[in-house]
Amino acid sequence: MFEKLTTPEEIFSFKLGAALTMEQKLVEVLEELEEHAQRDEIKQALREHREETRQHVTNIEQSFRLLGEEVDDSPCPTIEAMAKEGKATIKKTDESIVDAVILTAASESEHHEIAVYEALITNAEARGAFEVSQLLKQNLEQEKHALDVARTTMKTIATEGIAVGSAA
Repeated sequence: MFEKLTTPEEIFSFKLGAALTMEQKLVEVLEELEEHAQRDEIKQALREHREETRQHVTNIEQSFRLLGEEVDDSPCPTIEAMAKEGKATIKKTDESIVDAVILTAASESEHHEIAVYEALITNAEARGAFEVSQLLKQNLEQEKHALDVARTTMKTIATEGIAVGSAA
């Protein structure tokens, strides 16, 4: 959509489009992670967050409409790289400890998503797009919750000795 970004509004729209691409990719990634997860509670958390992520896509698409702009899915190389790294790590990890890898990948992704939404919200508010800001805040709160779930579950696994492999 943009060959060169020349205004703050264009930067915002480009980054909003990258967030859309990020969330669309994460719907796929969460499904793949669920297939590899060993623990039922991790499978359930991934399934629930995948449904939330589908809503994030809808919220971003609605944001474009509220701005009177065409929905644009700008590239998001960061999430592509994170997905590639996660897949490669899962491939070389013993199935018995793969949940630790999944939770680490989820945590890394959530940190990235939180940073993306915080910047988008700041910029939406700066341009007076308060309805857009509210939609993005919904996404942000769900990302923060997903990070809390990942952290709590990682601590449980680490405490049980599952995440340390043969050293347990």
